[in-house]
Amino acid sequence: MRQALTPTDRTNVTPSSPAAPTRTRILDAAEELMGSIGLVRATTKEIARAAGCSEAALYKHFSSKEELFVAVLQERLPALGPLLRDLMADPGDRGIEECLTEIARSAALFYDASTPIGASLFADPALLRRHRDGLRPMGAGPHQPLRELAAYLRTERAHGRIHPDANPDAAAALLLGACFQRAFLRHFLGEAPEPADAFATALARTLLAGIGR
Repeated sequence: MRQALTPTDRTNVTPSSPAAPTRTRILDAAEELMGSIGLVRATTKEIARAAGCSEAALYKHFSSKEELFVAVLQERLPALGPLLRDLMADPGDRGIEECLTEIARSAALFYDASTPIGASLFADPALLRRHRDGLRPMGAGPHQPLRELAAYLRTERAHGRIHPDANPDAAAALLLGACFQRAFLRHFLGEAPEPADAFATALARTLLAGIGR
């Protein structure tokens, strides 16, 4: 992910390459602005100006700011959803500790990158409600990783790799909640926590100690 811009830089954002396709330039600008000044203040008008295109051109590629936000999460931030869906479909031959470690690392990096983008929504209840309503038809939202991780853990339980009495929903909340808390503290305190690899390894082992066979 590129270096985030300060709020005073927002009118000077430029795409990485003027020759890049319009959709790419829009995503470049949206990622920069949403990460630096937050989702609320990053209007489609500002994003289009930073991308070097008209607002009408932006809406030819994205039907709403919510759709653009989801595209930034899916295409530009550390992959979490695709990893969970792949594991849910086929855990493969990897051990569950390895899988949980990979999930925890991806989740820690994802929340670290996405927390500054969405945090400003909570300052405006009406805007939060509109944003939530906009995400619902797309099947998107912060609850999706929880559902997908719980589904993966149910698959592992069916394969006998975690305890039959383990609660997949609770285990998913514990793992992803810890990753979100790490991101929140990093941004609030302005201090880097332990490296993501070490954090993910410790978290996976600790969780597995409670739900493993």
